[in-house]
Amino acid sequence: MPEQQIITPEGFNKLKEEMDFLATVRRREIADRIEKAKELGDLSENAEYTEAKDAQALNEGRIAELLGILKNVTVVNNVKKPKNEVAMGSTVLVKYDGKEKEYTIVSFNEANPAEGKISNESPIGLAFLGKGKGDEVKVETPKGEVKYKIIDIK
Repeated sequence: MPEQQIITPEGFNKLKEEMDFLATVRRREIADRIEKAKELGDLSENAEYTEAKDAQALNEGRIAELLGILKNVTVVNNVKKPKNEVAMGSTVLVKYDGKEKEYTIVSFNEANPAEGKISNESPIGLAFLGKGKGDEVKVETPKGEVKYKIIDIK
C-alpha cells in the first residue's frame, strides 16, 4: 500500500481541480477529436485519429494517477507553524556559499523551485524540517554537500 503523503488544503484543491478538468472538459475535447478523425475514413493511416487516441491514453493515465494520489494523501488543515522550528508552510531564510535565499516548505504537488517553493519530501525540505534559527544543515546534492545556515523562520 502506498505511503500516505501530507498535503495542504490548497495543494489538495489544485490536484482535485486538475482531475475534474481532465475528467470532464479534456475528456470531452479528446472524444470530439476522435469522432472528427473517424469521419476522415481509413483509421489505419489516419494520423489525426492516432494522435487523438494517444492523447486519450495520456489523459486517462493522468486521471488514474491523480485518483491514486488523492486516495493516499492526508490533508493538513490549519498548519501551525512554530516560529522557532521549520515546519510545513514555513518560509526559511538561509545562507549558503555567501548567498542568502528564501525557501517555503510546501507539499509535493505545490513545489516550484524557481519560486523558492520546495517539497517537504525533497532532500532540502527534509533536512530543514524540525531545525531552528541558527542551525546549520548539511544537504547532499548531485554537486556534492551543501551547508545551509538558517537565518530566519517565518
